[in-house]
This record gives sequence, C-alpha cells and structure tokens, in this order.
Amino acid sequence: MRVLVTGHNGYIGTILVPMLQAHGHEVVGLDTDYFRSCLFTGAVPAIEGIAKDIRDVEAGDVAGFDAIIHLAGLSNDPLGDYRPHLTVDINETAAVKLARLAKAAGVSRFLFASSCSNYGAGGADFLDENAAFNPVTPYGVSKVQVEAALSQLADADFSPTYLRASTAYGVSPLLRFDLVINNLTAWAFTTGLVYLKSDGTPWRPVVHVEDIALSYVAALHAPREAIHNEAFNVGTTTENYQIRELAEIVRDVVPNCRIEFAPDAGPDTRCYRVDCNKIARVLHEFKPQWTARRGVGELYDVYRKVGLTLDEFEGERYKRIAHVKKLVADGRLDDELRWRTPAGAA
Repeated sequence: MRVLVTGHNGYIGTILVPMLQAHGHEVVGLDTDYFRSCLFTGAVPAIEGIAKDIRDVEAGDVAGFDAIIHLAGLSNDPLGDYRPHLTVDINETAAVKLARLAKAAGVSRFLFASSCSNYGAGGADFLDENAAFNPVTPYGVSKVQVEAALSQLADADFSPTYLRASTAYGVSPLLRFDLVINNLTAWAFTTGLVYLKSDGTPWRPVVHVEDIALSYVAALHAPREAIHNEAFNVGTTTENYQIRELAEIVRDVVPNCRIEFAPDAGPDTRCYRVDCNKIARVLHEFKPQWTARRGVGELYDVYRKVGLTLDEFEGERYKRIAHVKKLVADGRLDDELRWRTPAGAA
C-alpha cells in the first residue's frame, strides 16, 4: 500500500515508519517538525516527507494514497492545557478536515490515533470499547470529538478505524519524558528517587511504543469488515497498573533508588482500567511483546548509555511543553504555534 503517516517524525511515527517499510509499504510522511532538534537516540527514518502544519493540509497532499495513519497532534495534557483552543484547532478541526479531504480523494482507509484518555475519570472497573467516555482534559475531549466526526464520514468507500492507545512507554528516537513509565524511570536513574507527583492510586493501562506501532500495521492488514468504523483499545488487559505499582517496578529494576512523593502529591482525576480483549480477538497480527517491567529495563539501559541528566529531561531539550514554549519565546513559533519561517527553517 501507499501510506501517508502524519506526525511521522514523532514518538510513535519514528517507530512505525520502519515497521511499515519492513512490510513492503511505500510510506510518505507529513510533519511540521516542532521537535526536530529533540533527537534522543538513534536516527529519524529518512523518507519522503511533506513539511507542513496539519492545519494547512490541502487536497493534493492526500491524493494517491491507499491509507492514512493520522498521528499528528498536540500529544499530551500540558500541551493541551497550554492554549486549549489550539488543541481544538490542531487535534480536532484539522483531523476532521484531513479525513474529509482523504475521503474526497478516494483514500479508503483512515487509521486515527485515538486514546484511552477518552475514558478519563473512568474508575477502577475494566472498560471495553463500548464504555462511556468521560474525558477530563482538552486532549481527551479532542479525541472523543474526532471519533464522533469520523464515524459520520464512514461509508462503503471510506473506512475509519480508531486505535485507542493505552499510556505509551518505551524507547524511541523522539522519546517523550512526560509519559509515566518513561518519567519515573528517568527520575530514578538521574536522582535515585522514583518521584510520584500524584498519590499513586489512579489506574493506567500501559503499552510499549513498538506495540502501538504494531497495532497500526495489524489494522492496516486486517480485512476491511473487521476494522470498518471500529474502535480498539490498544494494549494488553493484564498491563493495567496503579501508578504506585509502576513506581514499585521502577524501584525494583533501577539500582539504588527509592520511592518519594512530591509535597503536593494528591489524587488524580484521570483513572481508567481498560479491557483489551477485542484487539486480541479481531486483529490477529497484533501480538504485543512488551511488559512494563521489561520496558523499564530497556529505558534504564538506554538512559545509562546516553548519560541522561535531570536537567535534560525536565528542561527544554526534551520536555515537550518546555520545548514549545522556548520556540515561542525565541520567536520561531508564533502564538498560534505556526512557524515564523517556512516549515521550521532556521
């Protein structure tokens, strides 16, 4: 297939692109490259790419593709809270516009990077894909809204699929440190403290970034009738943990560290525990390989190899919100997070 991957130079995209290529797909990327200078390890895959803000996509950008995998967006809660109207513009309005252009251009499959954040304040019961949504952040709301809009576009010629990823973790060239396992392991390695900013009680499903990428490959290869206008919780049902359990895993894997709670650590309204049996049952190619414990070991080994420091992962080099604010302060991005120079050029 000829596949367009938006956000191909991001945390998931840099893992997904080589996986698609290994299966023989022709892959083209589209990315505005906010984080072009944030390479953590390895290399960004060199493919044909369209340097463009997702808000500015035109019909010609999507013509000639068999499928679109839409990853691009403001990818975490701090960025979503930074200027909430931009989360609406980028994560919601632009995503729906992209899908409409794709449908008009005859693109038959549209795989959308949704999220288990849709469930938000979901409680401790296992939630399958039919559970009620209860998002508590602009990011989560945007995912819910896009799913609803895409379902209205679904027809005999246009097939959207909603891949609701659990909380990601694991090594990527564009590694994110705002994700709970990545963050706790980084704190443990650099300071000796597994530093908890909540009381540790909320539930989270977790999934390795490679397994997320695998879910897209599996959906792309699945028969149309299996994935048409369907949602899938991406992960493994056994990989649901309370945050304090994740902290204990980190403490056990990373040498010479202990758990410590932040002075203002308190409850977190985001609490959800998901059932991932549907994806295992329907997408036979999806066979996740990772557990949280194995992932912490991978992260620790790479942090040690790179020589990660606290200032780096908590500062503007790798912290998404700090990096974006620095680009704005330096005048490289305007207040609407558009490059002041074309495609992020220096």
